[in-house]
Amino acid sequence: MLRKFSGLRKLPVLCTASLAVLLPLQSQDKTPLGSRIVATVNGKAITEEELSKTAAPELESLEMQKLQYEATYARDRHQVLQNSLDRLIEGRLLAAEAARLGITQKELLATEVDGKVTPATPAEVDAFFEANKARINQPKDQVLPQVRQHLQRHAHEKAKREFIQRLNARYGATSSLEVFRLPIDVVGHPSRGPEGAPVIIVEFSDFQCGYCKAVEGTLKEIQKNYASQVRLVYRQYPIAAIHPDAFKAAEASLCAGAQGRFWELHDMMLEEQGSLKEEDLKAKAARLQLDIAAFNDCLQSGKSANRVRQDLREGSRAGVSGTPALFINGRFLSGAQPYEEIAEIIDEELKKR
Repeated sequence: MLRKFSGLRKLPVLCTASLAVLLPLQSQDKTPLGSRIVATVNGKAITEEELSKTAAPELESLEMQKLQYEATYARDRHQVLQNSLDRLIEGRLLAAEAARLGITQKELLATEVDGKVTPATPAEVDAFFEANKARINQPKDQVLPQVRQHLQRHAHEKAKREFIQRLNARYGATSSLEVFRLPIDVVGHPSRGPEGAPVIIVEFSDFQCGYCKAVEGTLKEIQKNYASQVRLVYRQYPIAAIHPDAFKAAEASLCAGAQGRFWELHDMMLEEQGSLKEEDLKAKAARLQLDIAAFNDCLQSGKSANRVRQDLREGSRAGVSGTPALFINGRFLSGAQPYEEIAEIIDEELKKR
């Protein structure tokens, strides 16, 4: 399928943690797996099975790291190819237009891009800060210079992108390089929005992550403005290394989901991230008037723990290493991105359909 040439994307803001690396044991011993003795202390043996159980959390982290690397490599390789192709197409478009007008490419860009970018107004700077202050999380007077620079850079990128699109139409540039996608399972996972929506956003999130809380308002705005076109699917990705209460909170959300109240507890926990201890989770369930006995049994028994671990593994297999991580019809978008970045991809997907 041919597509129009487009520009590049931006840097993420997300919660992330490094994963431990543990080298696997290697042995030529023919003893049945698990019963091999790897050490003795005071005459008592330590078997490979005991060692494996002790090392299980770190080995699981290592496996997740391997899965993340494989997915990230495939995605980054495709992005390198895409960026290189974009530069080749852009260069040929600019060369063709400069030759048509009898000027240099530098003069062409000065006229058609640089000369059409105006400084951001105080009102625009204030509006951007107010819309993104939860994500910025710094005093206004300290970040205004950076906000102005960001808006100026964004305006320049937008002007250049629009100019290239005009040249694209004039000279008929197309590309058959497909957008990189990773299929993410959505069946049986909590969701908001119509089942048959043409755009599915899968969010891997962590209830203790501040950036996940910041992006929540953006996602709700997206769903309001694309009510019949977007479905949001939630997948768990608690990062226990930096958020010690996140895994149990993830379990709690699924326990509430078993009673049809996933999203109510989801919203409450993101809003009250400072109180996610087990007793806090039970108190929130009581406020929601859940069946407390069933909820407490679910939470204490760890019934939902395997579902959380499955989400962690599948997220890692898709290259997730931090939160929030979004997959818009399989297209990866990392971090607490602003409304415009998410909407741009949604609009592209809707045009294709």
